[in-house]
Amino acid sequence: MSQVVANMAGSVWKIVVKEGEAVSNGQDVVILESMKMEIPLSSEVDGTVKELKVSEGDFVNEGDVIAIIE
Repeated sequence: MSQVVANMAGSVWKIVVKEGEAVSNGQDVVILESMKMEIPLSSEVDGTVKELKVSEGDFVNEGDVIAIIE
C-alpha cells in the first residue's frame, strides 16, 4: 500500500482520479493550487485508488495524506 502525500500546503484544485480507478506510477492523482500555481501530485506506484482522503476545495498541509493506492 502506498500513500500520495501533499508536498506543500495548498488547496485541492482538482481530483483527477476516482476511487477504484487503476493508476500507473507517475500518473497525476490530484492537482493542488498554492500561490496561484498548480502543483500535480502523482502516484509513486502502479495500483488502484483505494481511498481519496480529500475533496475539491479542501485545504491541505504539507504531509497530509491525499490518497491511498493499493
